[in-house]
Amino acid sequence: MKIKSAEFIISNSDVAKCPNNKFPEYAFIGRSNVGKSSLINMLMQRKNLAKTSGRPGKTQLINHFLVNKNWYLVDLPGYGYARVSKSAKKVFQKFITQYFQKRQQLVLAFVLIDCRHEPQKVDLDFMQWMGENQIPFAIIFTKADKLKPNAIKRNVENYTNTMLETWEEMPPHFITSSSKGTGRDEVLAYIDSINNELPAH
Repeated sequence: MKIKSAEFIISNSDVAKCPNNKFPEYAFIGRSNVGKSSLINMLMQRKNLAKTSGRPGKTQLINHFLVNKNWYLVDLPGYGYARVSKSAKKVFQKFITQYFQKRQQLVLAFVLIDCRHEPQKVDLDFMQWMGENQIPFAIIFTKADKLKPNAIKRNVENYTNTMLETWEEMPPHFITSSSKGTGRDEVLAYIDSINNELPAH
């Protein structure tokens, strides 16, 4: 897939106010310091499309970006240990939940996981919730440039083995590096293949 255009459309905390056309949506979500903004900018080849920050937890709204004028990339707030108050966290966890449960245009969520770490309970719990709510998702392992190939392979296998204790099969997964552009073509090709199978909108 060639990215011809990517434009910011709207930010909000109310699912009812999300764009009401029928374009398919792909949501990106992960823990607060997983490198989500950098990944989105790398996929779209735009330096500052998603705002990157040294402070985890910067994204606190549902952000819609229209890509190639025919699908939305949706940047969602991180879960986990963003430096926000408990009450603020409750508010945006609530609208993340509402987004996933109510948004009919959502085709797939990409759950971002830092490939440097052991399987984290917060990630496993979130994916368990997605499975229980029948929300299709794929996994994107980020920050692959920080490890040697063997270490990445070992960590991904570790994740796979952990998930297969409770899942029948591992969701599709991709290994990416925002600084090197690793995985870009594969993620975009996957989105393209899903878009091509959807009924015309």
